[in-house]
This record gives sequence, C-alpha cells and structure tokens, in this order.
Amino acid sequence: MLRLLLPLLAAGLAAPAAAAADRPNVVWIVVDDMSANFGCYGEKLVRTPHVDKLAADGTRFAKAFVTAPVCSPCRSALITGCYQTTIGAHHHRSGRGELKIKLPGEVVPVPVLFKKAGYFTCIGGFGATGDRLGKTDYNFEWDRAMYDGNDWAGRKPGQPFFMQVQLHGGKYRGQGPSKAWQARVLKELGSNTKPEDATLPPYYPRDPVLLQDWADYLDCCRYTDKEVGDVVARLEKEKLLDSTVIFFMTDHGISHARGKQFLYDEGTHVPLVVRGPGVGRGVVRDDLVEHIDLAATSLALAGVEVPKWVQGRDVLAKDYQKRDAVFAARDRCDETVDHLRSVRTAEFKYVRNYLPDRPHLQPNRYKDSKAIVQKLRELHAGKKLDGLQERLLFAPKRPAEELYDLAADPHEVTNLAADPKHRATLEAMRKRLAEWEERTGDKGREPEPAAMYDSDMREYLAGGGKKDLDELRRNIELNRQWAKEGK
Repeated sequence: MLRLLLPLLAAGLAAPAAAAADRPNVVWIVVDDMSANFGCYGEKLVRTPHVDKLAADGTRFAKAFVTAPVCSPCRSALITGCYQTTIGAHHHRSGRGELKIKLPGEVVPVPVLFKKAGYFTCIGGFGATGDRLGKTDYNFEWDRAMYDGNDWAGRKPGQPFFMQVQLHGGKYRGQGPSKAWQARVLKELGSNTKPEDATLPPYYPRDPVLLQDWADYLDCCRYTDKEVGDVVARLEKEKLLDSTVIFFMTDHGISHARGKQFLYDEGTHVPLVVRGPGVGRGVVRDDLVEHIDLAATSLALAGVEVPKWVQGRDVLAKDYQKRDAVFAARDRCDETVDHLRSVRTAEFKYVRNYLPDRPHLQPNRYKDSKAIVQKLRELHAGKKLDGLQERLLFAPKRPAEELYDLAADPHEVTNLAADPKHRATLEAMRKRLAEWEERTGDKGREPEPAAMYDSDMREYLAGGGKKDLDELRRNIELNRQWAKEGK
C-alpha cells in the first residue's frame, strides 16, 4: 500500500522545491467507509496518533457532514463543490451505462480550476499503480486529462500541486470477518482489537459476528492512521509539509445497517481535520460544515477565484457566515430505489422518507452480501432481536417523517415526529427542508427515468457469478414492481 505515496526517488527525480507560501500545495486525504472513530474525536478503544497530531497542529471540525452517505454521489459532490442533487449525480453509480450524465451549465470539477491556475493535479493512493489513477467514482462524464497523474512527483520544479490521496479505509475488512485482514493487522500494527471490548450502538445486538466486524473496522481506523502518518512523513521528508494544506476526511460513515447509505449521523457524520499555512493550530470548531465546503476552502487558500456556481463555502474565510443547518440526500443505491432527505441543526435531525412503504433494509445485493446484515436477518428470522432493534431495522414500513432530539438522543432511536410537544419544531424543519429542495433545484424530486435505471442495470448485469446475478435480477424486478404499485 502507498507505493506511490512513498516513492524511492532516484537522484535525477529529487523532489522539487517547496511552492511559494502564497500558493500552497493542497492535499485531500479521502478515506472510504469510515466514521469519526479517531482519538481526537473521542474514540477510546484504539490509538490514532497521526490523525490526532494532525488535529493538534491544525483545526478539527467536530460537526462535519457529507451531503450523501454513499461513495459516488458523495464524491461527485465533493469534486464539484455542489450538492449531488443539484448536478444530477444523486443516484449511486449512475450514468455508467449507455446513457450518460453531464454536468450542468458552467460547473466543472475542482481539478480543472486548479490546473487552469497552474497547479499540477493528481489523484493516487490505494490501487493507483502504474498509470492508474486513484478512486474517482464520479457519476458524470469527466475528462481524464484534468489529472496530470497519480503522484505529485511528476510536477515541474517549484510547481504547486493539488493531490487527492484515496485510502481504502473501512473497506479493508471486506464484507465479513477476514482472517487475512486480522493477520495483516497483527503483522503491521502489532496487535488486534479485541471484539469483546467493542461498544456497539444500542440498535445492534452484541452478537459475535457483529462484535468481530466492529473490531476489524476499528483496526481499519488504526491502519488508516498509519497511512496518514506515511503521507505526512513523505511531505516532511521532501520539505513540503510547511507549504502544504492537508485536508483529512472520509466519504461517509461506517458501512453498517444504519450507517452507509442512510441519513442518520452514523452514515453522514465524518471527521474533518485541516492543517497547514493559513489554518489555525489547535483549534476545534463546533459549527456545522458540509464536505462540499472543501472545494471553496481549498480554492481560496490557493488564491483561485471561487466560481459563483460553487455551493460550498470557504469555512476559513474571515467573513464566513456559519451554517445553522446541513442537508443530506440518499437516492438509488445500486439496484435499490429510495428517496430520503434530511436537514440537521445543532439540536435536531429531520428525515423525510418519500417511500415510506418500503422497509429500511430493502433487498440490496451489496448490503445483503455483508456478514453483519446476513446475521441481522438470521437473528430477525429467529426472533432473537430486542424490540428496539426490530423496530429500527426490520419494521415493514417506515414513518414518512422522523424527528430526533440530538442532545437527548444521539443514537436517533426515539422518533418525535408524532409528539405534539414538538409540532412547532417538526413544521419548522419540514419547511426548511422543502425550501432547500426548491432553492438548490433538487433533481431527485422526480423519479429516475426508467430508461436511465435500465441503462445502469444492464451494466450491473454484465458481470458476476450466477448466484449474484440471480439475486440482482430478483431485486431489480422487485423494485420495478414496487414502482408500478406506487410503493
């Protein structure tokens, strides 16, 4: 891992001189499938010294949120600084078939703006060997030429660079307990996290499969911390650290039954740490920020004009107006159709389920291949889950509206939407969400055209084993049937 992040440069390829202070290098470290389980965010079971030091040397945002809790819509929003619902990139892995998605109006990916400003643009990290780029996963058409390569080593002497380092994060643990992953952790980190020590949210049973998975996930956090240390060490070795702004974040929360793909904090709350010139040291920010703010903030630090179409904000600007709410959306994930929207303030979370007649854990090939989901379904079938777990995970329908008091109920388990005492709050949050949908031109307000769904599903059906494809076909037909029924 990170071969391209720690190259053994030959003498003729020595690192160029640091960029001028007024044109800092910008590095985004983006991690897959991981919540804020780091020491600086209060995680007690594992040590994460490198991310913690990054926070101590910079600014830690305690309340950072993604606008989409699944990879491709999140990354499409991140790289443009726009809500995925505004640019039509809100369905997971969409535009992959013969029907394509193009960015609207003047919107272009952020690397295009950096490149026009003279920056060397690169995206590397996990899997970026040879000429391969790091993970993109954008749902729209884009030109590969917006990236100069997968590592900053190829830039001209003194040329500032914009680098995205993609880390595998929570995906290292795979779809279930892995002896190979546990052996790797033991070899490289010296120990494994003990499953019996794990603390689970109250809506997950303390079953051995779930406990082992959580322990393996925490070891992913430890391994990610090591990789972050490798990146920082390389910058320091090449005398680039003091002229580089580092952003560390994840693309959504832990992949679990109420995390990834869903709008609870387990799926949308992410770590965000920024360190470098122009960034406060040892600062903790408690105001609400969105991951699309990275675009505006990064461009501003580099002295690049932020286009008016960018919906994110420069969170380090002297005249920055703090957000009083953040928004998120979940639409189709793979073959599984859904339509969820949320608005979150510091005090409350409001979730709108536009398809309430569908269950929370709809059939989904990706999710149902996870050992933890298989175990949950097994426990549900055997009537071995408690009342809370049954209600939150396996109720046949969902409420059309959900409202949570985040201070009293951080796990979002008590829905106050029907409580008369909270009627005023419910109506205010409902109105705020509707105004956001209108103001930002939420393209998810209309169902995905059948032709686009069919186009993408043909891509899904083009590969895989017979068992997987049979399951996928069943799920596709179920979603088509539910759509016909208005469900």
